[in-house]
Amino acid sequence: MEEWRRKYPEKFLPEEEIFRRIRRGSRIFVGTGCGEPQHLLTSFVKWVEAHPKALLGTEIFQVWSLGVSAYTEPKFRDNFRANSFFVGPSTRRAVNEGEADYTPIFLSKVPGLLREGFIPIDVALVQTSPPDPHGYLSLGISVDITKVAVESADLVVAQVNRHMPRTHGDGFLHLEEVDFVVPWDEPLLEYEERLPDEVSQRIGKHVSSLVEDGDTLQVGYGSIPNAVLSNLGDRRHLGIHSELFTDGMVELMKSGTIDNSKKRVDRGKAVASFCMGKKATYDFLNDNPAVEFRTVDYTNDPLIIARQHHMVAINSALEIDLTGQATAESIGGFFYSGLGGQADFMRGAALARHGKAVLVLQSTAEGGRVSRIVPRLKEGAGVTLNRGDVQYVVTEHGVAYLHGKSVRERAMELIRLAHPDFRPWLIEEAKKLGLVFKDQVYVRGEYPEELETIKRTKTGLEIFLRPVKLSDEPLLKEFFYSLSDESLYRRFMSPRKDMPHEQLQKFVVVDYIRQMVLLAVLRREEREKVVGMAQYVLDEATNFAEVAFAVRDQYQNQGVGRELLRQLTYIARRRGIFGFTAQVLATNRPMLRLFDSMNFSTQKRVSEGVVELRMRFRRS
Repeated sequence: MEEWRRKYPEKFLPEEEIFRRIRRGSRIFVGTGCGEPQHLLTSFVKWVEAHPKALLGTEIFQVWSLGVSAYTEPKFRDNFRANSFFVGPSTRRAVNEGEADYTPIFLSKVPGLLREGFIPIDVALVQTSPPDPHGYLSLGISVDITKVAVESADLVVAQVNRHMPRTHGDGFLHLEEVDFVVPWDEPLLEYEERLPDEVSQRIGKHVSSLVEDGDTLQVGYGSIPNAVLSNLGDRRHLGIHSELFTDGMVELMKSGTIDNSKKRVDRGKAVASFCMGKKATYDFLNDNPAVEFRTVDYTNDPLIIARQHHMVAINSALEIDLTGQATAESIGGFFYSGLGGQADFMRGAALARHGKAVLVLQSTAEGGRVSRIVPRLKEGAGVTLNRGDVQYVVTEHGVAYLHGKSVRERAMELIRLAHPDFRPWLIEEAKKLGLVFKDQVYVRGEYPEELETIKRTKTGLEIFLRPVKLSDEPLLKEFFYSLSDESLYRRFMSPRKDMPHEQLQKFVVVDYIRQMVLLAVLRREEREKVVGMAQYVLDEATNFAEVAFAVRDQYQNQGVGRELLRQLTYIARRRGIFGFTAQVLATNRPMLRLFDSMNFSTQKRVSEGVVELRMRFRRS
């Protein structure tokens, strides 16, 4: 720094001299999160404490503070008024007691407010890496809105800290752009991530089943995102386009799971806006061209997010109601966090080709005493995501796919994801609100009557398609014993002749979520005759379901199999399943032709006379 001190002596004034340049009533921006200039901010507050009349009526803007935030203490009421774009633990009390302000806004829109002067910035207090040989400083792990604040401010003061990594992307600024430099080395703030507990790990496992090879991810902070990332070690060619860069991403980059090779935008680069992590993560980022930090109006722009094919946005909520409205910012009227970038990423991912918007939450709070799935959001709660924003919802009890479903269907899906202790209460409340049938009873694996339908095949045969019932064992026994030896062999790929109770029971005891069995039935008065059966069994690790069929011999080639497959596909898609897998004898040409006739994206592999199919559903 001595060389630069000699070249720019006017920038290296004593701190007291610098602080005296700040005028009363100034709007002061402070760097974000772990990039907060601790020494600079602490010294500034101490100087104000020593000169309480020198600086009055200032407003401090910050995205999120992990520091002490001493400027929110009551004794500085006349000197500072904090205004945060996101409510964190250190400012939560002050905001809710009216001693500080919260500005609810999508983070992607904040840079525009600063550039256009809607929120003028007079002073920017930031932290940078030391200058490189060309005189360029790096904002390191806090580019987000910090870069725009520096460009907009009349007075820029930089704490130059050798612990700040030099990161690639938008965060460079030249010494010429800085008015004053305060050299001070100190460890950066670290975000102590909570280790995933058992519940978080279950959620992470469910979410990981929705992530496929080649997906581009956005995740937030906390134990659940950590659990998600920890379950992705067997994926390949993942990418990162995220507001936040985390420790878990580093581990997946080091292992090669994340290589960003399949991204449609910024291919080969992990892109984020700011980082909250540990020293090892900061060391990884230092001068690493594989990671770029961009301003938040780029990372969080829904139109840019939507350009990433296979974009998966994973965000958490505090509470969700039975219609699909969710809040991530407040508990009733109590401000807890903020809008942040959640809605931007969820909407961008929903618009992306093959994109997925995933909302995660533990089913309970306060040690299991409170359900996070509720009949209605608490009075005063902010709706962060509306009913149209949410596609997937995940708790420790499973995955629900809400997109395109009715309010009644949503309510039943979300009740299924609630903690078992709260399901009866939710059913009763849903009845009172008219969200479900008045006589609705909740039983695990309850028969889904809404999936019953009547179809007419290509030959004019009218069939009744319905899920299997526990009482159908006699019907299925008669059906299987009616099949010829050849049909049985095609179905089971073994020379079985019998169908005992133990085997039949596997077809009638289903949960209708991970497994579905559909029957094609001819109805004559009160009698039913099964002429076809189709089933899938979900592989939760891949979110693909293995599918199999059988049709009574005299009804083959009449379109029964086609109608069963169409209905089974409809159900699987509404469950959020990605597609089907199947094993078909190479000699079973009718079945192969049936699969080929569907609008699937199919991969085939032939091994020892068996065709292995992987059939992805195409998006409508």
